[in-house]
Amino acid sequence: MAQLKDILYKVTINAVVGSTSVQVNAIDFDSRNIAQNDVFVAIKGSITDGHKFIDLAIEKGAIAIICEALPETLQNGVTYIEVESASRALAFMAANFYDNPSSNLKLIGVTGTNGKTTIATLLYHLFKKAGFKVGLLSTVKVMVDTKEYPATHTTPDSLTINKYLSMMSVAGVEFCFMEVSSHGIHQNRTEGLHFEGGIFTNLSHDHLDYHSTFAEYRDVKKSFFDNLPKDAFALVNIDDKNGLVMLQNTKARKYTYALKTYSDYKAHILENQFNGLLLKINENEVWTRLIGNFNAYNILAIYAAADLLGLEKVENLRLISELESVSGRFQYLISEGKITAIIDYAHTPDALQNVLETINSIRTKNEELITVVGCGGDRDKTKRPKMGHIASALSTKVIFTSDNPRSEVPETIIEDIEKGVEPQNFKKTVSITDRKQAIKTACQMAQPNDIILIAGKGHETYQEIKGVKSDFDDYKIVQEFLKQLGK
Repeated sequence: MAQLKDILYKVTINAVVGSTSVQVNAIDFDSRNIAQNDVFVAIKGSITDGHKFIDLAIEKGAIAIICEALPETLQNGVTYIEVESASRALAFMAANFYDNPSSNLKLIGVTGTNGKTTIATLLYHLFKKAGFKVGLLSTVKVMVDTKEYPATHTTPDSLTINKYLSMMSVAGVEFCFMEVSSHGIHQNRTEGLHFEGGIFTNLSHDHLDYHSTFAEYRDVKKSFFDNLPKDAFALVNIDDKNGLVMLQNTKARKYTYALKTYSDYKAHILENQFNGLLLKINENEVWTRLIGNFNAYNILAIYAAADLLGLEKVENLRLISELESVSGRFQYLISEGKITAIIDYAHTPDALQNVLETINSIRTKNEELITVVGCGGDRDKTKRPKMGHIASALSTKVIFTSDNPRSEVPETIIEDIEKGVEPQNFKKTVSITDRKQAIKTACQMAQPNDIILIAGKGHETYQEIKGVKSDFDDYKIVQEFLKQLGK
């Protein structure tokens, strides 16, 4: 329990009706969860407006209402607080309610289009190996030291974030690595958190279904760095032209990393093979089991962040050499028949290009590169032709298929993808709506030494069609088919 006036610290308030000297049990923005003496925060979302549920919340026992517009009829015994932004108010209230847990540990935010999950997850493993108690808030899962919880969003709502950070604080966690999405920043979910550092990976075409322009998408990412405190660090990839944009107005200490540009943390790829990378990082060589140019950037960011957090250099390099790839991120298997199957989360044009260019830079060109790829439904449609263009240009054979169609017709999504295929590449492509059948066909096509890339879903263990989620794991399915076919 907490006093309402205490959890309103830092909230921008326009008007108060009633007393703030009341005890509250909990805070929620979902009226269905409200119980006696709770606070209901009415948020205007993209699908529904919480203001419509104020009366229901009061019926269920809400003692206080946080809203952006006061209702016409006010009920006795209920405190109404009118605020500038309900989502921002929720973030500060959540932090205050859980006693500002982000101040009790070192919280590092990782943002950018690609690489967030890999960097956050591998930093978690690196610091675990170094003997620390560590937390992780990622797309794939939440870790409170060694205890695992399922993840629902890339950046959870501010109540969930602070609940997990509070659990981490109680468990004695010293470092927490957190994926920070553009949606999360835009919806104020990271407000009220104290970050020790921020990492920027890159920026490419994604989420333009949510952000109306690329400039808006970039500026939302930039606002995360604008809000870092001066005792934090801002670490950015300056091989991406947006890296320096992120640093323009930050008060944090500025650091850069790159493979091609002069920077504070610099790496050269000495060897690039299917069993790993040999890198030279700031004059020191390190072998890593991760593969490809994009992972060279990820490893460099991990090295730099660990260095800035005080990990001793030799120990840092030793632990990097022990890291293994993250589930669904360039995860591969080699069958008995010498077929290499790679599963990757690449669901943006940039990520797909990175993965295909990496494979092409390693393979001998005497083998086929068969790519299975689709695009998600109810998401940014403008990237679909780009995905089709990249897949067909950089593979020897392509099977266009379903990803998570959600409420859309799968065939329509595939038609959008096909629009990007250039005439000379049509003969390479085939479309199979059923993803399982598409993967089976790729396995049937493949001969010894060929490579199958299954892109788009990565770590996901489900497929969503018409609101129904069914079990679907790309890695397990390709493994089973190769075994069944005796390949």
